[in-house]
Amino acid sequence: QVQLVKSGGGLVQAGGSLRLSCAASGRIFSINTMNWYRQAPGKQRELVATITRTSSTNYSDSVKGRFTISRDNAKITIFTVYLQMNSLKPEDTGVYYCNAEYQDTTGWSTTIRNSWGQGTQVTVSS
Repeated sequence: QVQLVKSGGGLVQAGGSLRLSCAASGRIFSINTMNWYRQAPGKQRELVATITRTSSTNYSDSVKGRFTISRDNAKITIFTVYLQMNSLKPEDTGVYYCNAEYQDTTGWSTTIRNSWGQGTQVTVSS
């Protein structure tokens, strides 16, 4: 199991910045990717940013150049993933979720599972 604890979020004016963090604990060695999703009111949840176990990153077109995902492996049992959000726009408003995709291996069988952190509201005022 992978447990996720998220912090950050809040209200900011357009053009401002916020940083979200997500601390992963448990079977962190089994994590393939850490992801940030967001869900705007009335819309489906969308993938915003991804960082792999080799620290490769990927971003949705809507946030590319403004958001940065990074990770901190300093602690053995916990690692933290950050989402630095700059030049925020009102359309970035939504509930942001941290996600870990990890492998659950039992015997000869491996299943890909997902763990979700609690959502946090990000509101960008115009």
